[in-house]
Amino acid sequence: MKKAPLYSRSPRRAAPTAAESPAAADAAAGPAPAAQHAAGTTLRKTGARASRLNAALWAAGGALLTAVLMLGLLQLRPGQRPITQDDIDTAVRQSLEKEPLPSAAAKAYEAILPSVVRVVGLMDDKDDGEDKPEQRAMERSLGTGVVIIDNGTILTNLHVVTGARKIRVRFANGHESDATMVGAQPENDLAVLRAESLPDDLEAATMRSTGDLRPGDHVIAVGHPFGIGPSVSYGVVSGLKRQFRSPDGDKPDEKPLSNLIQFDAAANPGNSGGPLVTMDGQVVGVVTAILNPSEQRTFIGIGFAVPIENAANAAGMPPF
Repeated sequence: MKKAPLYSRSPRRAAPTAAESPAAADAAAGPAPAAQHAAGTTLRKTGARASRLNAALWAAGGALLTAVLMLGLLQLRPGQRPITQDDIDTAVRQSLEKEPLPSAAAKAYEAILPSVVRVVGLMDDKDDGEDKPEQRAMERSLGTGVVIIDNGTILTNLHVVTGARKIRVRFANGHESDATMVGAQPENDLAVLRAESLPDDLEAATMRSTGDLRPGDHVIAVGHPFGIGPSVSYGVVSGLKRQFRSPDGDKPDEKPLSNLIQFDAAANPGNSGGPLVTMDGQVVGVVTAILNPSEQRTFIGIGFAVPIENAANAAGMPPF
């Protein structure tokens, strides 16, 4: 900071003597009375201005010094401390309370939604696939599928399309198409479909290995339970390498499904064939069954999904 100039109160130089200058000798003889009066007035005015200037400069310097001292005292005031990480965390929390971020489940759902399809197995040749109030549920098999290749390759459950005379799929943007079954893996209740027509900019889901999946990991199940959807439910992985046998299976000697992912995200009839998705929006399984100890066929907290490695094999894709 530039310092204000300070001036000495002492005279800069003594008046010249008579010996130093003829003009000084004349001045020593004494000026005329009028000149003496004018000179005295000028000197008094000049001295007054100088005094006022000096006073203003001293006042400015004092104010500056006072401000510096006050800043120093504020820094030393009790209770003042450096900003810590806790202060930053508190500020971030307060900001998030005002404008909360979307949940991890919401972001995962947004990521997978473009790849989720509604799958309907039409059992009647007269059924055109349109939703009609008079359409009986027993005339259709309703489920969900997930696009795994952007050429229209869709994974779903085999039991969703078994016995269907025609398969109809509806994509996330509302586009509808007939589909044909191009592959199956009965031991894992999986079917591979191929849509005949595709929507613009169809997005395939991202699949992820289950190698690092652990009980307690958060997951969502996306599908069309009871035809309502797409719907999302949220839960955790409850267990790995589970077995399941359908209690109403037509073949008592049929082998149970094995190596299943057990989860507790709500699933109901219509969720079959839908994706089980991690919080990063990647598919780790295909929902295939729910435990039904009663005739109500509603979710009681135990669902099963086929690991995506099995599903990829069903589609002829190399394993992870």
